[in-house]
Amino acid sequence: MNAETFFDRLWHDYIQSTPQAEQIRQLFEATDGVVINDHVAFRTFAGTPLQLDNLAPLITSMGYELQGSYDFSAKKLRAHSFIHPDPNVPKVFISELLTEQLSEAAQAIVAKYTAQIEEKPLDLNVFWSARHWGMPSWTEYNTLMSETEYGAWLLAIGIRVNHFTVSVNHLTSTGCIREVLQRVKDAGFAVNTVGGEVKGVPADLLEQGSTMADRQVYRFAEGDSYEIPTCFYEFALRHSNEAGEVYQGFIAANADKIFESTNAG
Repeated sequence: MNAETFFDRLWHDYIQSTPQAEQIRQLFEATDGVVINDHVAFRTFAGTPLQLDNLAPLITSMGYELQGSYDFSAKKLRAHSFIHPDPNVPKVFISELLTEQLSEAAQAIVAKYTAQIEEKPLDLNVFWSARHWGMPSWTEYNTLMSETEYGAWLLAIGIRVNHFTVSVNHLTSTGCIREVLQRVKDAGFAVNTVGGEVKGVPADLLEQGSTMADRQVYRFAEGDSYEIPTCFYEFALRHSNEAGEVYQGFIAANADKIFESTNAG
Protein backbone atom coordinates (compact mmCIF):
# COMPACT_ATOMS: atom_id res chain seq x y z
CA MET A 1 0.00 0.00 0.00
CA ASN A 2 1.39 3.42 -0.91
CA ALA A 3 1.09 6.50 1.29
CA GLU A 4 -1.69 8.07 -0.77
CA THR A 5 -3.92 5.01 -0.44
CA PHE A 6 -3.02 4.70 3.23
CA PHE A 7 -4.16 8.24 4.05
CA ASP A 8 -7.30 7.92 1.93
CA ARG A 9 -8.29 4.80 3.87
CA LEU A 10 -7.34 6.46 7.13
CA TRP A 11 -9.42 9.57 6.44
CA HIS A 12 -12.46 7.47 5.55
CA ASP A 13 -12.22 5.65 8.89
CA TYR A 14 -11.46 8.87 10.79
CA ILE A 15 -14.55 10.79 9.73
CA GLN A 16 -16.81 7.92 10.78
CA SER A 17 -16.00 8.77 14.38
CA THR A 18 -15.01 12.42 13.81
CA PRO A 19 -17.67 14.03 11.59
CA GLN A 20 -16.53 17.48 12.74
CA ALA A 21 -13.31 16.98 10.77
CA GLU A 22 -15.11 16.70 7.44
CA GLN A 23 -17.20 19.76 8.26
CA ILE A 24 -14.15 21.80 9.24
CA ARG A 25 -12.20 20.63 6.20
CA GLN A 26 -15.03 21.77 3.96
CA LEU A 27 -15.09 25.10 5.81
CA PHE A 28 -11.48 25.78 4.85
CA GLU A 29 -11.74 24.23 1.40
CA ALA A 30 -14.36 26.87 0.58
CA THR A 31 -11.80 29.65 1.10
CA ASP A 32 -8.44 27.94 0.67
CA GLY A 33 -8.91 25.17 -1.86
CA VAL A 34 -7.14 21.93 -0.97
CA VAL A 35 -6.52 21.46 2.76
CA ILE A 36 -3.09 19.91 3.37
CA ASN A 37 -2.60 17.44 6.23
CA ASP A 38 0.47 18.12 8.38
CA HIS A 39 0.46 14.88 10.39
CA VAL A 40 -1.60 12.12 11.95
CA ALA A 41 -1.25 10.46 15.35
CA PHE A 42 -1.94 7.04 16.84
CA ARG A 43 -2.11 5.57 20.34
CA THR A 44 -1.22 2.05 21.46
CA PHE A 45 -0.28 -0.10 24.46
CA ALA A 46 3.36 -0.93 25.21
CA GLY A 47 4.33 -4.52 25.90
CA THR A 48 1.75 -5.99 23.53
CA PRO A 49 1.76 -7.34 19.94
CA LEU A 50 0.57 -3.84 18.95
CA GLN A 51 3.39 -1.98 20.72
CA LEU A 52 5.15 0.98 19.12
CA ASP A 53 8.18 -1.04 18.03
CA ASN A 54 5.91 -3.42 16.08
CA LEU A 55 3.96 -0.62 14.39
CA ALA A 56 7.01 1.43 13.39
CA PRO A 57 8.19 -0.94 10.60
CA LEU A 58 4.78 -0.64 8.94
CA ILE A 59 5.24 3.14 8.70
CA THR A 60 8.83 2.88 7.43
CA SER A 61 7.62 0.39 4.80
CA MET A 62 6.00 3.41 3.08
CA GLY A 63 9.34 5.19 2.81
CA TYR A 64 9.26 7.01 6.15
CA GLU A 65 12.27 7.54 8.41
CA LEU A 66 12.35 7.88 12.18
CA GLN A 67 12.37 11.62 12.89
CA GLY A 68 12.45 11.87 16.66
CA SER A 69 11.65 10.19 19.99
CA TYR A 70 9.76 11.71 22.90
CA ASP A 71 8.99 10.94 26.54
CA PHE A 72 5.90 12.15 28.39
CA SER A 73 6.68 11.09 31.94
CA ALA A 74 3.56 12.67 33.52
CA LYS A 75 1.30 10.73 31.14
CA LYS A 76 3.49 7.60 31.23
CA LEU A 77 4.00 7.63 27.46
CA ARG A 78 6.78 7.39 24.93
CA ALA A 79 6.50 8.25 21.26
CA HIS A 80 8.22 8.29 17.87
CA SER A 81 7.64 10.65 14.97
CA PHE A 82 8.26 9.70 11.35
CA ILE A 83 8.91 11.87 8.31
CA HIS A 84 8.66 11.08 4.60
CA PRO A 85 11.18 12.33 2.01
CA ASP A 86 8.27 13.75 0.02
CA PRO A 87 7.35 16.97 1.90
CA ASN A 88 3.76 16.64 0.66
CA VAL A 89 3.27 13.36 2.54
CA PRO A 90 2.05 13.90 6.13
CA LYS A 91 4.22 13.10 9.12
CA VAL A 92 3.22 10.29 11.50
CA PHE A 93 3.31 10.36 15.32
CA ILE A 94 2.82 7.17 17.34
CA SER A 95 2.75 7.04 21.12
CA GLU A 96 2.34 4.14 23.54
CA LEU A 97 1.18 3.84 27.13
CA LEU A 98 3.88 2.42 29.42
CA THR A 99 1.45 0.20 31.26
CA GLU A 100 4.04 -1.11 33.73
CA GLN A 101 4.08 2.38 35.27
CA LEU A 102 0.37 2.28 36.11
CA SER A 103 -1.10 1.24 39.44
CA GLU A 104 -1.72 -2.47 39.99
CA ALA A 105 -5.46 -1.95 39.57
CA ALA A 106 -5.05 -0.14 36.26
CA GLN A 107 -2.50 -2.67 35.03
CA ALA A 108 -4.92 -5.50 35.79
CA ILE A 109 -7.69 -3.88 33.73
CA VAL A 110 -5.40 -3.26 30.76
CA ALA A 111 -3.88 -6.74 30.97
CA LYS A 112 -7.33 -8.37 31.02
CA TYR A 113 -8.03 -6.95 27.57
CA THR A 114 -4.62 -6.80 25.91
CA ALA A 115 -4.25 -10.53 26.66
CA GLN A 116 -6.94 -10.98 24.01
CA ILE A 117 -4.73 -9.52 21.26
CA GLU A 118 -3.91 -12.20 18.72
CA GLU A 119 -0.24 -12.43 17.80
CA LYS A 120 -0.13 -12.42 14.02
CA PRO A 121 1.72 -10.63 11.20
CA LEU A 122 0.68 -7.00 10.97
CA ASP A 123 0.00 -4.89 7.90
CA LEU A 124 -1.09 -1.29 7.40
CA ASN A 125 -4.74 -2.22 7.88
CA VAL A 126 -4.01 -2.39 11.61
CA PHE A 127 -4.15 1.42 11.77
CA TRP A 128 -7.94 1.36 11.35
CA SER A 129 -8.57 -1.99 13.01
CA ALA A 130 -10.11 -0.53 16.23
CA ARG A 131 -10.24 -2.86 19.26
CA HIS A 132 -8.44 -6.18 19.25
CA TRP A 133 -10.22 -7.02 22.50
CA GLY A 134 -13.72 -6.95 23.93
CA MET A 135 -15.39 -3.74 25.04
CA PRO A 136 -14.61 -2.98 28.68
CA SER A 137 -17.27 -2.41 31.28
CA TRP A 138 -18.27 1.16 32.12
CA THR A 139 -16.82 0.62 35.59
CA GLU A 140 -13.46 -0.47 34.16
CA TYR A 141 -13.44 2.44 31.71
CA ASN A 142 -13.99 4.94 34.50
CA THR A 143 -11.49 3.29 36.83
CA LEU A 144 -8.87 3.62 34.12
CA MET A 145 -10.05 7.15 33.26
CA SER A 146 -9.32 8.30 36.81
CA GLU A 147 -5.65 7.41 36.28
CA THR A 148 -4.99 7.63 32.55
CA GLU A 149 -7.44 9.25 30.15
CA TYR A 150 -5.17 8.06 27.33
CA GLY A 151 -5.52 4.45 28.46
CA ALA A 152 -9.30 4.64 28.89
CA TRP A 153 -9.67 6.17 25.44
CA LEU A 154 -7.50 3.48 23.87
CA LEU A 155 -9.27 0.64 25.68
CA ALA A 156 -12.65 1.80 24.34
CA ILE A 157 -11.66 3.07 20.88
CA GLY A 158 -8.76 0.79 19.93
CA ILE A 159 -6.18 1.30 17.20
CA ARG A 160 -7.52 4.15 15.09
CA VAL A 161 -6.10 7.48 14.03
CA ASN A 162 -6.40 9.91 16.95
CA HIS A 163 -6.31 13.06 14.81
CA PHE A 164 -5.51 14.59 11.45
CA THR A 165 -3.91 18.04 11.33
CA VAL A 166 -4.56 21.04 9.09
CA SER A 167 -1.32 22.62 7.88
CA VAL A 168 -1.86 26.34 8.52
CA ASN A 169 1.26 27.01 6.44
CA HIS A 170 -0.61 25.87 3.34
CA LEU A 171 -3.75 27.92 3.89
CA THR A 172 -4.13 30.89 1.55
CA SER A 173 -6.74 32.86 3.51
CA THR A 174 -4.63 33.29 6.65
CA GLY A 175 -1.28 32.40 8.15
CA CYS A 176 -2.41 33.04 11.73
CA ILE A 177 -3.34 30.09 13.87
CA ARG A 178 -5.47 32.27 16.16
CA GLU A 179 -7.57 33.31 13.17
CA VAL A 180 -7.93 29.66 12.20
CA LEU A 181 -9.14 28.71 15.67
CA GLN A 182 -11.53 31.66 15.71
CA ARG A 183 -13.10 30.46 12.47
CA VAL A 184 -13.49 27.01 13.98
CA LYS A 185 -15.17 28.45 17.09
CA ASP A 186 -17.40 30.71 14.99
CA ALA A 187 -18.56 27.59 13.16
CA GLY A 188 -19.72 26.15 16.47
CA PHE A 189 -16.87 23.80 17.40
CA ALA A 190 -15.19 23.74 20.81
CA VAL A 191 -11.41 24.10 20.96
CA ASN A 192 -8.90 22.76 23.47
CA THR A 193 -8.01 25.54 25.95
CA VAL A 194 -5.53 23.60 28.12
CA GLY A 195 -2.47 25.83 28.34
CA GLY A 196 -4.25 28.37 26.13
CA GLU A 197 -5.91 27.85 22.78
CA VAL A 198 -2.52 28.04 21.02
CA LYS A 199 0.16 25.66 22.27
CA GLY A 200 3.67 26.94 21.67
CA VAL A 201 5.04 30.27 20.46
CA PRO A 202 6.83 31.33 17.26
CA ALA A 203 10.19 31.11 19.05
CA ASP A 204 9.54 27.36 19.51
CA LEU A 205 9.04 27.18 15.71
CA LEU A 206 5.74 25.33 16.15
CA GLU A 207 2.30 26.59 17.16
CA GLN A 208 -0.57 24.15 17.54
CA GLY A 209 -4.25 24.14 18.45
CA SER A 210 -7.07 21.62 18.25
CA THR A 211 -10.75 21.02 18.62
CA MET A 212 -12.14 19.02 21.50
CA ALA A 213 -12.91 15.48 20.42
CA ASP A 214 -16.19 14.48 18.87
CA ARG A 215 -18.38 12.25 21.02
CA GLN A 216 -20.22 9.06 20.13
CA VAL A 217 -22.34 6.52 21.97
CA TYR A 218 -20.64 3.20 22.73
CA ARG A 219 -22.22 0.15 24.31
CA PHE A 220 -20.10 -1.13 27.18
CA ALA A 221 -19.71 -4.72 28.37
CA GLU A 222 -22.31 -4.37 31.12
CA GLY A 223 -24.87 -3.55 28.43
CA ASP A 224 -25.33 0.15 29.12
CA SER A 225 -24.53 2.76 26.48
CA TYR A 226 -22.65 5.99 27.14
CA GLU A 227 -21.36 8.88 25.06
CA ILE A 228 -17.56 9.15 25.15
CA PRO A 229 -14.88 11.23 23.35
CA THR A 230 -13.59 9.84 20.06
CA CYS A 231 -11.14 11.84 17.91
CA PHE A 232 -10.35 15.48 17.17
CA TYR A 233 -8.93 17.80 14.49
CA GLU A 234 -5.65 19.65 14.98
CA PHE A 235 -4.08 22.75 13.40
CA ALA A 236 -0.33 23.34 13.10
CA LEU A 237 1.70 26.39 12.06
CA ARG A 238 5.40 25.74 11.49
CA HIS A 239 7.97 28.53 11.54
CA SER A 240 11.41 28.85 9.94
CA ASN A 241 14.68 28.82 11.83
CA GLU A 242 17.52 31.31 11.29
CA ALA A 243 18.66 29.33 8.26
CA GLY A 244 15.23 29.73 6.67
CA GLU A 245 14.33 26.06 7.12
CA VAL A 246 10.77 25.29 8.18
CA TYR A 247 10.76 23.28 11.41
CA GLN A 248 9.46 19.75 10.83
CA GLY A 249 9.65 18.22 14.30
CA PHE A 250 7.37 18.14 17.32
CA ILE A 251 7.47 19.90 20.69
CA ALA A 252 6.80 17.61 23.65
CA ALA A 253 5.30 20.41 25.78
CA ASN A 254 2.81 21.19 23.01
CA ALA A 255 1.89 17.57 22.41
CA ASP A 256 1.35 17.03 26.12
CA LYS A 257 -1.47 19.60 26.03
CA ILE A 258 -2.84 18.38 22.69
CA PHE A 259 -3.38 14.97 24.32
CA GLU A 260 -6.00 16.70 26.49
CA SER A 261 -8.28 17.09 23.45
CA THR A 262 -9.86 13.72 24.21
CA ASN A 263 -10.62 14.53 27.86
CA ALA A 264 -14.08 13.40 28.88
CA GLY A 265 -14.79 16.45 31.05
